[in-house]
Amino acid sequence: MNIFETERLIIKEYSINDVSELNEILSSPITMSFWPSPFSLQQTEDWVYNNIGRYKKLGFGRWAVVLKDNGTLIGDCGIMLSEIDGKQENDLGYIINYPYWRKGFAIEVVNACKEYAFMNLKINRLCANMPFNHEGSRKVAEKIGMKKEKEFYNSRNRDILTYLYSISKND
Repeated sequence: MNIFETERLIIKEYSINDVSELNEILSSPITMSFWPSPFSLQQTEDWVYNNIGRYKKLGFGRWAVVLKDNGTLIGDCGIMLSEIDGKQENDLGYIINYPYWRKGFAIEVVNACKEYAFMNLKINRLCANMPFNHEGSRKVAEKIGMKKEKEFYNSRNRDILTYLYSISKND
């Protein structure tokens, strides 16, 4: 099911049929270089099934990011309830496959996802966390109006220094 569209992208719920194509993205050492490690096929299957469960339970999760012009899956974006530095947060996350970096897709989808969360899901606050050295992710967060809130050492990601960005509906 399509959730929303942008000028160049379709954002849709995952189905089990997306596992193989998504695994090409999530198993890439380049695309996943800021994650603890690239995903195995089993981790990708779990990712899809867990998000399908979130759709049913919460009405949101991480969604597939697909090019309108040719139907290619190029990444993942959405919101998960996550514990971030000891606090439950609405975590706005995004992964764009490395061949599509620096083409504006991340900003396009993340900004649309932010607007969807505030307007349709009635979420009042979103966060994004990224390793201190993930300049691309930091720039995306800043370009959609997020501000750096704090730094912490992330036990879920190799205990590396992590930046937490946030934005509220009224910002």
